[in-house]
Amino acid sequence: MRVLKSIFVLLISLSFTSTYAQYTEVINSNRPGVSKSAFSVGTGIVQFEAGAFSVSEEHVPLNYEVSGFGLDFAVRYGVLFEQLEFSLDGIYQNDNITFNSANVPVKDKRSNFRNFTLGAKYLVYDPYKNAEESKPNLYSYHDNKKFQWKSLIPAVAVYVGANFDTKNNPYTAPDVEGFSPKVMIATQNNFNGGWVFVMNLIKDRIGSEFSEFQYILTLTHSFTPQWVVFGEAQGISSDFYADNIFRVGGAYLWKKDFQLDANIAFNTKDTPSVFNIAFGASYRLDFHKDKKIDNGNSAKEEGKRKKRRKKKKNKTDDFDS
Repeated sequence: MRVLKSIFVLLISLSFTSTYAQYTEVINSNRPGVSKSAFSVGTGIVQFEAGAFSVSEEHVPLNYEVSGFGLDFAVRYGVLFEQLEFSLDGIYQNDNITFNSANVPVKDKRSNFRNFTLGAKYLVYDPYKNAEESKPNLYSYHDNKKFQWKSLIPAVAVYVGANFDTKNNPYTAPDVEGFSPKVMIATQNNFNGGWVFVMNLIKDRIGSEFSEFQYILTLTHSFTPQWVVFGEAQGISSDFYADNIFRVGGAYLWKKDFQLDANIAFNTKDTPSVFNIAFGASYRLDFHKDKKIDNGNSAKEEGKRKKRRKKKKNKTDDFDS
């Protein structure tokens, strides 16, 4: 029991560190879901997140099928401030679409980027920063398990990015071409017991006729130091495409800088139906350095104290004489 309590205290301490600074001792990946956390990777971190997924779709009213594969990736870089992160995200898809409306099926091979976006995210509000009540109670296992009302207030980040879409892209609306803005609000609640809730509100390809709105809700739970499970709901709304996609899966922390993950994605309609299986990994290069804090014990401060003591002694000697 003492060992379990020690492990729990260590996990709580790591969570506490992550709320006061963006940097964490172990990798903090956005995978296996598609939402983005409110927190950045931390200064001096270069992080790679990538995966491969199957593509299986069937549109019953229009009588076509799609099968193929896709690759998604993200490169995240924390620089200048702990709250700031730059990222490059992309989703590439290669598939075959088969139209079954005629007597002879017609196949067409397609490939292109569904998304290719460069952006920056900044944490604008952290409810736990410098909050005394967020500190873990290192002497009480049960106090650290209790619900805290403070956890209902989320951390909030804003994201601004630029999409790039090529001409005649089969995965985008007809008028979408070149650069277009993307904005997002990301919130994150960290609850006791290893529960984390992330919400993204996204406005994508702003300015085009088929501008898109998305919401993503992700709930994760870490039940051991290595294993995490998650469930996610993603809503997409535009005149070009609308859907509600659900994902479930998990991730395994292989080493402190390396994570593996897997998930399945599906929807509940037939215009088209969607079922994908994905596997991925995340890896970081850790060049983070903690900022030096002058706590009064530096050589410079000690020199100042010596001068003050010497000056005070001289005044005392003059008074005595």
